[in-house]
Amino acid sequence: MSSTTKCVANLVNFFIYNAEYGPKEGEEHKKILYYYPSDTDIDTKIKDVGLCEAIVKFTETFSEKPCHSIHSQKKRQLFFSPEKDFWMIMTVSIPFTTKVRDGQTYTDYHEEDIQDSIYNLVLEQSYKMFKLFMGPFTGILEKGSVQTLKQRFDHFYSRYLLTLKLNCCDILDVFNGIHFLPLDKNSYLQIQCFINLLEANFSQVKYTAFLYSDQLVWSGLEQEDMRIMYRYLTTSLFPSYLEQELQGSQTPPVSSRQAGGVSLHYGKFITGPPNLVDTANLGKVPRVFIKSDADIEECHLVVYRALSATVCLLVDSTFQLTFDFFKKIDSFLGPNLSSLASDISEQYSKRQASANETQYKYIYFNHMNLAQKTTVHAEGRKSANITIPNDTIKLLNDINADLTKKGEDGETIIKTCSDCWVVGKKSDQREFYVVINQRNANLIEINEEVKKLCANSFSNIFFLD
Repeated sequence: MSSTTKCVANLVNFFIYNAEYGPKEGEEHKKILYYYPSDTDIDTKIKDVGLCEAIVKFTETFSEKPCHSIHSQKKRQLFFSPEKDFWMIMTVSIPFTTKVRDGQTYTDYHEEDIQDSIYNLVLEQSYKMFKLFMGPFTGILEKGSVQTLKQRFDHFYSRYLLTLKLNCCDILDVFNGIHFLPLDKNSYLQIQCFINLLEANFSQVKYTAFLYSDQLVWSGLEQEDMRIMYRYLTTSLFPSYLEQELQGSQTPPVSSRQAGGVSLHYGKFITGPPNLVDTANLGKVPRVFIKSDADIEECHLVVYRALSATVCLLVDSTFQLTFDFFKKIDSFLGPNLSSLASDISEQYSKRQASANETQYKYIYFNHMNLAQKTTVHAEGRKSANITIPNDTIKLLNDINADLTKKGEDGETIIKTCSDCWVVGKKSDQREFYVVINQRNANLIEINEEVKKLCANSFSNIFFLD
């Protein structure tokens, strides 16, 4: 008799420290700004931080580049220094398989399943997400104290870390790109005119972003800010809002109900008043920190949706949000956004039908505008589902890591043990990966198939011949 048990990657610990704090013996605990899990005893916390501090100092004597990972049989420890003297450490357990055969237990650790290129960027992402909602570490210290910073860490990371799905991380976490929705010129100009009119009527709105079906159409934010904002919207805010809607906890806004037999519009606030009846309830409106010409700028994030169209309004943080302001926004956005959403829906349906006809599974990423397209992940990345085996996904990660390491344009073609072809191309700041199931095909035929796919689906994109 034999049995097999599989364990996936999990978060062992996560902590932030500053080596400049607590320099004297007996004050080592002052270096610890945040530690997860919180119920860990103080001696273990001090020991973990002290060991990481020693490793960082030791590696600095051999290289100008900071230490980024430590490998062991059962764990992988990732290092990231987001700001001067601050270090973020994340420890991930190595997936393993336990087999029981004839009363004997055998454990096999799969170290190759934890790829540094992915998890280092997951750690970096955790800083960027914190910075979006709380601002940079040094900015918090300038306005407050070390205790204030600790409270912000505890408030944010105690929730954020629970949302991490480390066993589902893959090449899309490396790219962290944006799904754009291409539209015809007339529709795009309509949206641009709509946004210009919105910002002209509401001077408090400093930046605007327009999305349709969770794909970006237009943004007034800097690329990096939009990148992190897009991730927050599509992986956190939108899914939680839809879940609330499915549970029936969202009250339809009064403006979307029948008025004299005519429906005025379908708009509602995702962040802001849950309805326009209870004047005392302004709902939750998060504050975000974005980069501007004047360094870091703080704004209210008001998100409004009508049908499948969403508008994100970044409102000046010095402006006092009132119920009257939300009513005016609703009156303007509701009818206009409902109309635009109806106009876009036909184009979107046609593009979706065309995309579904593609027989190959591919991932495309453009480093210049952060554009990302994938048929490998179900619904783009709204779920953890993938349409190819995990071993193939891991192979895509390996090819990406090799191409990144070389830092040059190139191409890799691999035939797997299951007779599946995997192709990776990097050219002119663009990367393209495709999985082709043609067992009897040869290298020349696969190369021709990839060229056809590029010509049909990416005709405006240059690739190596």
